[in-house]
Amino acid sequence: MANQISRRQALGQIIGAAAATVVAPAVLRGAPADDPKKDQWQIGCFTRPWKDDPYTVAFDAIAEAGYRYVGFMTTKLPGGYIITTRSSPEQAAKAGEEARKRGLTVLAAWGGGLPVAKAGAEGVASGVAALHRLIDNANAGGVGTLLMGGTTKSEEYDNYYKAIEECCDYAAEKKVALVMKPHGGLNSTGPQCKKTIEMVNKKNFRLWYDPGNIFFYSAGALDPVTDAPSVAGVVSGMCVKDYKPPMDVDVTPGDGKVNFPRVMDELRQGGFTGGPLVVETLGPADDPKQKIAAAKKARELVERMVGKA
Repeated sequence: MANQISRRQALGQIIGAAAATVVAPAVLRGAPADDPKKDQWQIGCFTRPWKDDPYTVAFDAIAEAGYRYVGFMTTKLPGGYIITTRSSPEQAAKAGEEARKRGLTVLAAWGGGLPVAKAGAEGVASGVAALHRLIDNANAGGVGTLLMGGTTKSEEYDNYYKAIEECCDYAAEKKVALVMKPHGGLNSTGPQCKKTIEMVNKKNFRLWYDPGNIFFYSAGALDPVTDAPSVAGVVSGMCVKDYKPPMDVDVTPGDGKVNFPRVMDELRQGGFTGGPLVVETLGPADDPKQKIAAAKKARELVERMVGKA
């Protein structure tokens, strides 16, 4: 019996050493820790709270705060964003590689508006060309989802969403999802967003809910707990954002008016049972360590919200 135990122990040590030689290089390369397709809730953080810093500073802080997922947004670059229509696939690929070096999987990137001001087919064609560039950049950077901001101009509405409709299949081929979020103007509320998504009528165009923006663009009048049932069936993710009156969204989630557990309950009842939950904004911080602490606090709130703590 003693000899059998000894042999088992020795064999276990050999297998463990062999496994270490296989796993270690992946860790050293900074391979992402999770596959989003296998993780029911992907809890991440956007670079927006570090908009005045290079994105590598944001990636370092987000990783230190315990996140495994990141979203590309504002940063210290020409144009103000990590991915734009003017950036190149090479630049996007470099940002994606820098994120992966820190063990971060890139969930999403801000895509924003489209140049669709010209009337008719010319405006649509211009929007399609711009969105193709954004999709190509997202694909190069390993970005899973492009967030589109919609338009505040009624005369551009049809062209904007026609361009999105024409790009949905192309985005799917590139493994990039297209989503909108409540962002003012003609997509300020849940009913407005759902109407638009149903109009486009493409499986690859969904909604990332943003409870802070529901408060913000209604000047505090519309509670996201009341609004959330209106988006049943179309939500695939959330920008985790809080709000303080009169008009402040630079708030660490949990410190403002949004009742996140109740919002999540409403979204779950509407069919949102898994997907990205990405912290977008944090409260003011006097030093980098305070900002990291705020990011960690936000992560822990979201983990409790979905039972992952």
